[in-house]
Amino acid sequence: MSGFRASVPFCQPIATFFRISAISCFGVIIAGFLVAAPRAAAQETPYFVAYSHHLEEPGNLELEFYSNYGTQHRGNDFIAPWLELEYGITAWWTTEFYFDSQETFNDSALYTGNRWENRFRPLMKEHWINPVLYVEFENINGADKTMKEVVGFDSAANHAVPNNVARLEHDHEIETKLILSSDYKGWNISENFIAEKNLGHSPWEFGYAAGASRPLRLAATTRPCNFCAENFIAGIEFDGGLGTTKHLTLAGTSHYAAPILAWQVPNGVTLSVSPGFGLTEASHGFLLRFRVAYEISGFGRRINNQFRSIFR
Repeated sequence: MSGFRASVPFCQPIATFFRISAISCFGVIIAGFLVAAPRAAAQETPYFVAYSHHLEEPGNLELEFYSNYGTQHRGNDFIAPWLELEYGITAWWTTEFYFDSQETFNDSALYTGNRWENRFRPLMKEHWINPVLYVEFENINGADKTMKEVVGFDSAANHAVPNNVARLEHDHEIETKLILSSDYKGWNISENFIAEKNLGHSPWEFGYAAGASRPLRLAATTRPCNFCAENFIAGIEFDGGLGTTKHLTLAGTSHYAAPILAWQVPNGVTLSVSPGFGLTEASHGFLLRFRVAYEISGFGRRINNQFRSIFR
């Protein structure tokens, strides 16, 4: 119980206020995903690292819980859960907030920071290749292990540093991406080119992510069905570092390959899992990512209606 409680530190204020355990808090969050809002079909592809051109519908709020488990060659294994709140501001602009944490086995658990992400789609009509511009501001510490991207010379050795040392490093970074994405005969193919810079020092660091995915069946059945093939999306993604402006290279960098399976339940919940495998000596040997998501349709409209009723 204590290990689980430590691994979800963003639950602690809620748990303390209501005098419940952190595991109960976690259960409340997941239950909220399942029953708190009306059904809305998620539009995003199932990738954990790569992004496609599908943005959040305007006015919709998506609640997402992620977890990343990683093995260490010369250190303790870890689990890094984080919470995402994604909102569609317009048809061409989606914004998202992240709240990161991690627990390193035989070490400690801690909150590692937050991020603010924005994605902009300059061309609204479907094209053969659809570009999206991505900008993210990060306020995290050196103990962060969510591995939302791999850039520069990021390696498994960076995550072997004890938490009490790594947490002293404060990273204020800007991350940009050029996202190129295509839909063709049920397939989505996405390529991301990543550039990240610490605002205090260091050169620009570069990385990549690419993914391909497709529903197991394109045509939907005429009756409601939880386990129909069209509710499952299978895919694969690759990501890794490309060095820095001082040394642009593939050598000595981390690279991963990960199959993905997502299940879009008809009540609006999406469950995704992705076992990842390191391809180089600098990589973690194994990663296991998990996601639970729920999209709340018309969230912005409801908030506006509430304010209007209050101030009438």
